[in-house]
Amino acid sequence: MSTTKPLRGTRVLSLALNLPGPAALMRLAQMGASCTKINPPSGDPMQHYTPSGYDLMHQGVKHHTLDLKSAAGQAAVHKLLAKTDVLLTSFRPSALTKLGLGWKVLHKQYPALSLIEVVGAPGPLAEIPGHDLTYQAEVGLVNGMDLPPSLFADMGGALMASEATLKAVITLKTTGKGTRHEVALSEAAAWLALPRQLRMTTPDGAVGGAHAGYRIYACKNGRVAVAALEPHFAVSLCEAAGVQLAHPVKDLFKPATRKAIETFLASQTRAQLDKLATTKDIPLMTLPR
Repeated sequence: MSTTKPLRGTRVLSLALNLPGPAALMRLAQMGASCTKINPPSGDPMQHYTPSGYDLMHQGVKHHTLDLKSAAGQAAVHKLLAKTDVLLTSFRPSALTKLGLGWKVLHKQYPALSLIEVVGAPGPLAEIPGHDLTYQAEVGLVNGMDLPPSLFADMGGALMASEATLKAVITLKTTGKGTRHEVALSEAAAWLALPRQLRMTTPDGAVGGAHAGYRIYACKNGRVAVAALEPHFAVSLCEAAGVQLAHPVKDLFKPATRKAIETFLASQTRAQLDKLATTKDIPLMTLPR
């Protein structure tokens, strides 16, 4: 992270449980915000399924355990809200309203307070239950029977929540008023899936396998991720593989070019390819089998 702290002096209070909220809080703390987390008596579920991950994302964050359904918990949270610039939540809107923390009530009581609501889907759809997996599945990021390799909707949503916080802080400085920002995980998933929707990453797309310089290949003792997409990188790769190119773009989409590169890489060890990457300035990364 940059040493610049654009949120220094900004006070953030988080009620957001599970991954998106803590991940967003981590980013905000890294940008200099003073962050406080409120957990229910049962704790944040993340504390149970990944204690080390929870600790990592809450470094330097103050903690309070409050039962927001109790009078004492309500009194305590409002005492904190009076000294807060941004409130981060991950409740369904109806649950937030039941706790007396809906936007209309908050804005009337704390005009300079901004609310960042992390929800599953936008608007009325926010009441429908869902999780990272369902949002990724909805936008075509789930292949076969395999689970996605990461929680992309949650992490994308965390970035959007930190972005929304920056928007809120800028708006407060120009208008003096707090603002509400809804961050939908389904929209985060859709944003991350945009290259797929544009057919960039489908099998016939340039970065989906059709371009011979942008693929995963086998090498002698492992695999190699090759990202020689730009013509000058592709030319260097093909020269190393002994491939003559009549056209540095069109020829990379020919099966014969892919086969020649495949054969060359299969004859090389990871060490040889690591050296090739350095000496010939080719973007590639070797991997174990």
